[in-house]
Amino acid sequence: MVELVETVDPQRVRANLDEIRERIASAVPAGTDPETIEIVAATKYVPSALMGELHEGGVRIAGENRLGDLTQKQEEWGDLFTWDFIGDLQSRKAPSLVGHVRLIHSIATESALKKLESAEAGDQEVLVQVNLSGEESKGGISPDQLPRFIESPGCSVVGLMTMPPFTQDPEESRQWFAQLRELASQHGLAKLSMGTSQDYEVAVSEGANLVRIGASLCR
Repeated sequence: MVELVETVDPQRVRANLDEIRERIASAVPAGTDPETIEIVAATKYVPSALMGELHEGGVRIAGENRLGDLTQKQEEWGDLFTWDFIGDLQSRKAPSLVGHVRLIHSIATESALKKLESAEAGDQEVLVQVNLSGEESKGGISPDQLPRFIESPGCSVVGLMTMPPFTQDPEESRQWFAQLRELASQHGLAKLSMGTSQDYEVAVSEGANLVRIGASLCR
């Protein structure tokens, strides 16, 4: 069960965003403009009634994990945010996201891809979730499945996403971030969604240009 934040202080959110941007600027590879790194707020922790305070604090990209929450928040807040879907994607719900989000970060199964193909969602931009570690508890395809997804007419694959194995040491995630960057480069894919609150600096240093930051934005 997601524990929702009870209050959102816009000034605190803005201060946290400023700190995250400073850390990103220190972590990006030489020659990379830190302004090109997008901060996607994981808003599953924020009830719809408090999304306005989040926007007042400077959040512009909202990443939702559940279709129902996404629908509710879009009905209330509409164009105030750019909307991404970042959660585990149930195949039967995939077509319902088409045209309602900028990016689906988590196309992770053949069945979800087939649903998009049936919906003729060729213009919907998606990121393919790749399970590089082979960890059974993590979603995602294996790297050798990637060409099938890229070649599909059912969506527009513009990048990759990964969730490395859980670790207390962010440096232990570096190998997986580096592997995803190399895989994306091999296939000419520009967007890399990797890194969360605990390891986004390592992710950025390995080429992430989308980082997913959760409840720490409101603390």
